[in-house]
Amino acid sequence: MTIKTLRQEKGWSQEHLAQASGLSLRTIQRIERGHKASLESLNCLSAVFETKITNLIQEQKMDTIDTKDQFMKNHDEQEALEYVKNLKGFHMNWISYIFVIAGLYFLNLQVSPGNLWVIYPALGWGFGILMHAVSLFGIFQLFGPKWEQRQFKNA
Repeated sequence: MTIKTLRQEKGWSQEHLAQASGLSLRTIQRIERGHKASLESLNCLSAVFETKITNLIQEQKMDTIDTKDQFMKNHDEQEALEYVKNLKGFHMNWISYIFVIAGLYFLNLQVSPGNLWVIYPALGWGFGILMHAVSLFGIFQLFGPKWEQRQFKNA
């Protein structure tokens, strides 16, 4: 059984397990999320749960493999869904732009043909669409995957 299952069977909160084991709450949370526990942490947990440390070590190896595979699958699916949502948003943005700016242009011609004020919203919104395209399609790769990895490692 996993650490989380053992804790829940006893009806303990993460805080209670942290106090009983002498570990920090953050360490308990990390272990339950599938991060590898140190031998010292496993020793403390085995004493609290009154089980052999080898059971927890075996458990952790099996859980880590399952968790990594599940995490990678979920992460890839999540990224794909996020990309599709962003792509849909981009297409809705430029389609709305065409209709709204065309409507504003005709309104501008009717109300004040001598003053083409429609240029200002067209340029502003157009710049927004351009930035949306740059971020979505990674034209300049300013904040691309390498940047994200560096930020993740620094966090």
